[in-house]
Amino acid sequence: MNHLLRTAEERRREIQSNADRMGIDDAYISELVETFYARVRADADLGPIFEKEIGDNWAPHLARMKDFWASVAMNAGRYTGKPVPAHTKLTGVDATHFQTWLGLFQQVLEDTAPSPEAVPYFMERAQRIAKSLQLAMFGLQNLPTRN
Repeated sequence: MNHLLRTAEERRREIQSNADRMGIDDAYISELVETFYARVRADADLGPIFEKEIGDNWAPHLARMKDFWASVAMNAGRYTGKPVPAHTKLTGVDATHFQTWLGLFQQVLEDTAPSPEAVPYFMERAQRIAKSLQLAMFGLQNLPTRN
């Protein structure tokens, strides 16, 4: 069969197999999300933004983020939210917050990843997501560029 003409199910199985090979499973996703958001809450810049938006409702947010990252990393198909509207309604957020977020995310991955290749696997996806959200929030002219 031509590798360019895979079915959605074949693609899903390939993603799940790759994630499995890297040690990415629901238990790791849970550890990643719990560790990451504990650090976000403790961060001087990000903590107040999340606290203002989430308050005492962390359990539903963490559950939603576990479904989100399971869907992103393992093609689990459990996330049904709308991240763009959720982020565009935020006030007081700028592009530097995304860089802080990505830096914390990378640090958590380096501290917890089940395999070395899981770090760039997640970071590629996180960077793509951050860029998409920034584009929606700030427009093309305000997207940060890499040096």
